Amino acid sequence: MTGFARVRRVTVRGEMVFTLKSVNHRALDVHLHLPADLDGYGHGLRHLIKTRVARGHVDVRLFWDRSGAKQLLTLNRPLLDSFMAAFAEAKAGYNLDCQPDLNAAFRVPGMLAEADSELDPEVESLMTGLALEAVDAFNASRENEGKSLGLVIGEANTRILEHTAELAALRGRILPVLQQRLQERLQSLLSGAGIEPQRLVQEAALLADRSDVTEEIHRLSIHAKQLAEVIGKGGEAGKRLDFLLQEMGRETNTILSKTNGAGELGLQLTGLGIAIKSEIERIREQALNLE
Repeated sequence: MTGFARVRRVTVRGEMVFTLKSVNHRALDVHLHLPADLDGYGHGLRHLIKTRVARGHVDVRLFWDRSGAKQLLTLNRPLLDSFMAAFAEAKAGYNLDCQPDLNAAFRVPGMLAEADSELDPEVESLMTGLALEAVDAFNASRENEGKSLGLVIGEANTRILEHTAELAALRGRILPVLQQRLQERLQSLLSGAGIEPQRLVQEAALLADRSDVTEEIHRLSIHAKQLAEVIGKGGEAGKRLDFLLQEMGRETNTILSKTNGAGELGLQLTGLGIAIKSEIERIREQALNLE
């Protein structure tokens, strides 16, 4: 499920902007993009997100501008020495006529750091509060999308229930047709074989009973009602929906396979079965986006 949230806060420590963005994913996949001097907070931030987000490819970005805050910086001399040595080597190797740019050197990650490089509880508290606010907004955006998807899925499921009711109505009319056709086929195949008429009727009735789709229609209706309950209940529904859709597809395929040779009524039933399969696939496409 997609989601987006962006929150901003300005304090005496500087401006902090926290952004969360996600696309659908079968599991939770969190990607953190933090400033180098905030890497130490990454583990706690990742844990916070995992406790509040269940699924999705989540992209987390934190921007911290301390240009307006008072701070003491220290120079990473070993890193600057390496920078200058690399510059001198390149200058000599390529016979260049230029001087090193100190501003460029200062932009190298890790070249400048706060004098106190220990993790700051105040900064951690600021970041955690901002993260919680962003996650709440993020989940609210996903919940709104989920409600919209739930309406689409609910409408498709309602059509499945309507088609299932039509199948049940057709079922009573199809059984006598199947029995008659099977009896005629047996008479043709066993013509002259000396089979008693009563036995012939019994065999035809047995074959017709095997073509009965009452149980499949009943189970299909139950699964559709369960699906409606899952959508109405909310929460994490993707895996449960996937299971129900598999079962509904299986029942529909069985119904279609059992009603071959039922003439015009069979064609009507086939049309209903195909319509149900189409709605199942429509729900499946939407369910992939649900958490």
